[in-house]
Amino acid sequence: MAAAPVWSVDPRTGKQREQVAVEATAEEVDQAVRAAYAARGALADRTVRAAFLRTAADLLEGAKDQLVEAADAETALGPVRLTGELARTCYQLRAFAGIVDEGAYLGIVIDHPDDTATPPVPDLRRYKVPLGVVAVYSASNFPFAFSVPGGDTASALAAGCPVVVKAHPDHPALSELVAAVLRRAAAQHGIPEGVVGLVHGFEAGVELVKHPLVAAAGFTGSVRGGRALFDAAAARPVPIPFHGELGSLNPVVITEAAAAERAEQIGTGLAGSMTLGVGQFCVKPGLVLAPSGTEGDRLVKSLTEAVSNTDAGVLLDHRMRDNFVAGVRERAELPDVDAPVTPGAGGEHTVAPGFLTVPAAKLAAEGEHDVLLEECFGPVTVVARYEDEAEVTAVLSRLPGNLTATVHLSSDEVAGQGNGAEILAELTPLAGRVLVNGWPTGVAVAPAQHHGGPYPATTSTSTSVGGTAIERWLRPVTYQTTPEALLPPELRDDNPLGLPRRFNGRMEI
Repeated sequence: MAAAPVWSVDPRTGKQREQVAVEATAEEVDQAVRAAYAARGALADRTVRAAFLRTAADLLEGAKDQLVEAADAETALGPVRLTGELARTCYQLRAFAGIVDEGAYLGIVIDHPDDTATPPVPDLRRYKVPLGVVAVYSASNFPFAFSVPGGDTASALAAGCPVVVKAHPDHPALSELVAAVLRRAAAQHGIPEGVVGLVHGFEAGVELVKHPLVAAAGFTGSVRGGRALFDAAAARPVPIPFHGELGSLNPVVITEAAAAERAEQIGTGLAGSMTLGVGQFCVKPGLVLAPSGTEGDRLVKSLTEAVSNTDAGVLLDHRMRDNFVAGVRERAELPDVDAPVTPGAGGEHTVAPGFLTVPAAKLAAEGEHDVLLEECFGPVTVVARYEDEAEVTAVLSRLPGNLTATVHLSSDEVAGQGNGAEILAELTPLAGRVLVNGWPTGVAVAPAQHHGGPYPATTSTSTSVGGTAIERWLRPVTYQTTPEALLPPELRDDNPLGLPRRFNGRMEI
């Protein structure tokens, strides 16, 4: 594997800024994984682990100005957006520290022997242990929250798993800076710096998922790239869990009654959601089922005005820009597709937002319009105009799995009049998060959050955001008829660590 230089590139001009590193060789990937593997024991103490996560958040905040400047130079996402994203990332690290302190994630269950049960129950004690080294594949569109210090890294470290991160080529310099911060935080708590490894390069990413000491992987990116790594993880002599977020159309259904009640408000809200971050959010609404007729026309008019008043923006790199321009051109050239606001090139380095409309009947059966049911990364959405509820059902039945699905209902429908419940029932099998009268962009870091969905949205049933993301990097183990002196402290009767548990069928907090 040749060691090629890794450059920081300015997306505003497409020009190389500086050489950051070189692509990791197979030997360097091996070294990073082995260093992470050797650091496992240093994460065993939950108190140390939680303190490490909090220190990481503190040091990231302390380096905010330098990190935001570096991130903006490589992504063009802007200081305001990036400052908010960094704050979210630090909050997430502290939230996982709290989860580690609490200990409920360990899922402790203790059952004493019961000879009266059928069959008899022996002494059984169950909890969860970390899997081992986790490979993390950074995303392009969230250089903090889904990259080196993001949810996969934070949740893996919280579980007690060292990580080796494959840096995203769109922000290599930032990746190096952030990894250095995390390593400084580790060192302050006596944890070897190898607990957070970093490698660059496509081949390095392939080598990483194949390494025998890697126990699991987390990925956020394209369907093509994620599926290739998913298949590689499954094809290993010892397959490993691969938690990938690959792609999502995020359908929206707008009922005729909702459009009649607030068409202008919905159109404006849709414009803001589909153009947020230049349309580079994984939960961008990419397909909207809106009614035909007068009420739908009002909505389209409002959407047209709002999108027309949205400035062109810079995508994360020129490859994405080229794919966006080609993708919207292909879609706009289909028969019966109109472009009230034409999406495409906004300048030499920018893209202009827009949207397309098409009769929903064109999407109800397999045909040349199927490309409209595929994600197009960037500031564009497809508004499919339906004539009746049967067309809505027909289109929804053809959709793959998604991260989100949204319905906009009228006041009466929210109150239980009409078919709102039926629409929710149709959307629930399609997505991991179902919204009513809202917009999917924005994924709160909260215990009840679920950021995942049926394939190809994700390759597992887990979430990559929220407290339960930690579960991806753990496995349960049960000790049977094990003497008390040999048990880990988490499973002893006297509960020396004061952990929540289920003890002989009763919850103890």
